[in-house]
Amino acid sequence: MQQRHTNVPASYLVIFKDNKVLLLKRANTGFEDGNYSVIAGHVEKGESFSDCIIREAKEEAGIEINRKDIKVAHIMHRKTTLQEGNERVDTFFTATKWEGEITNMEPNKCDDLAFFALDNLPSNMVEYVKQVIDDIKNGIFYSEYGWDK
Repeated sequence: MQQRHTNVPASYLVIFKDNKVLLLKRANTGFEDGNYSVIAGHVEKGESFSDCIIREAKEEAGIEINRKDIKVAHIMHRKTTLQEGNERVDTFFTATKWEGEITNMEPNKCDDLAFFALDNLPSNMVEYVKQVIDDIKNGIFYSEYGWDK
């Protein structure tokens, strides 16, 4: 009997404001350290994608987001290049508003949290996150990443 694979679910939050996007620079995590990404986290057992990103926004940026103010903007099915070679289903949300001031709540895992102009993103970005930001700007709802590598 063929063994079923398992996907690792994760949620991401892409916040746009005044033609800019909120990015955080990863540090001390063992994954893509020194590169910019967005607020994100793994979906915990028994947790929905929406609940995950609401939790992560509070944990990472100190902001509270109401479920009615987020929407799914992109889905990515991603194959990692990690040794375990797992597959991931990434759900990218956007938020129209939030409460609280955006603050780096995890300085041990993030050494920069700031808005960057969409036409001048840092060169040191997590590659698939940069692709998704471009896809969202271009109205592309679904993508696959890492399958041809």
